[in-house]
Amino acid sequence: MREDTTKVLEQEIPASMEERGMEEVKPSAVEDKAAAEEAVEERVAQEKTEDSTAQNKETEEREMEGEVEVVTPCPTENHGLQGTIKGHDLFGYVGIEAVLDQMRRKTMKAGFEFNIMVVGQSGLGKSTLVNTLFKSKVSRKSCSLNYEEKISKTVQLQSVSHVIEEKGVKMKLTVIDTPGFGDQINNENCWEPIVSYVNEQYERYLKEELYVNRKPRIPDTRVHCCVYFLPATGHWLRPIDVEFMKRLGKIVSIVPIIAKADTLTMEERQEFKQRIRQDLKANGIRVYPQTEYDEDPEDRILNDKIRENIPFAVVGTDKEHQVNGNKVLGRKTKWGIIEVENVAHCEFTNLRDLLIRSHLQDLKDVTHNIHYETFRVRRLNESNLTVHGLALSCFPMENGTHGTNGTSDRSESESHL
Repeated sequence: MREDTTKVLEQEIPASMEERGMEEVKPSAVEDKAAAEEAVEERVAQEKTEDSTAQNKETEEREMEGEVEVVTPCPTENHGLQGTIKGHDLFGYVGIEAVLDQMRRKTMKAGFEFNIMVVGQSGLGKSTLVNTLFKSKVSRKSCSLNYEEKISKTVQLQSVSHVIEEKGVKMKLTVIDTPGFGDQINNENCWEPIVSYVNEQYERYLKEELYVNRKPRIPDTRVHCCVYFLPATGHWLRPIDVEFMKRLGKIVSIVPIIAKADTLTMEERQEFKQRIRQDLKANGIRVYPQTEYDEDPEDRILNDKIRENIPFAVVGTDKEHQVNGNKVLGRKTKWGIIEVENVAHCEFTNLRDLLIRSHLQDLKDVTHNIHYETFRVRRLNESNLTVHGLALSCFPMENGTHGTNGTSDRSESESHL
């Protein structure tokens, strides 16, 4: 039994040694495997770095060629990143551009409003110029069958509204005329009715906004633009012109023009325009477009060209004549025809482009965001003291009764602006 046991032990000892040898070999194999994995990871990281470097180099080359716009992400309140995704970064067509078509269809159905005021002495062609601007009979003279030209003793504002449709776009045009302005011997404070009218329209719009149940679309009767007619005297601005534009320029957008500019030669016209610009600058008169309203460099470049031509020297007429086989709007004289839409003859096209084709929406935006907003803030600040004063009498006293007038005071304070 001892011999058998000894043999068994002798046989088991080498087996245990072999196992022990295997245990000694295992760590070296694991180390080799870890080293191989580290080598693979290093190779993958190196490949990623090479790909990233190549991609950055390709992007830089495309940026130099102007194909890619660099977008710098900006942090937001949620500590995230916000960037701009361009069309070439999308996986397919989304249809965001269709929003413009939606807005266009909605605007064409609802239409829009534009209110223009013309101010100047009688005989300067205000009604004729308005008819020429919109190529239709929109002035008060054209609408009244039994209209008689007579000078009013005071400035009485008259407005005429029309709905003009062109290629499916509807516009409600309101022309506000100011007969009697500057026609009297004593023109002191002749601008007050005009200032009152402009403020009344702001007041009316403000009341509509303050109602609890407001209309889906508030009727806009605010004056979006005031075209001021200057007589072609060739001299400096008159005191009435300076005083009017100084007062009205704070509450409405003013565009000064030289009426009946065909009475001046080209040299006289340029000298007169230069003198007017000097007067405007010397008296601090603000005319449209103002430099502080330029939103971007493109607008600044366009508005600078407009400011160089202000005031526009215009000629108005609603009669057509044949010139080289074509019908043109013009004034016929013994020595030829003055074409209204010819830039070499007058600057009517520049005025039309400003009022209708390029800056019509901007005129409305300036009226709403600048002039009306200034009026609204001032009006609410003025009425705030009165409203608080009336509200004090509405609080219940110790015996549970209200102050004097009770409910009437409360209703008055609610309706007061």
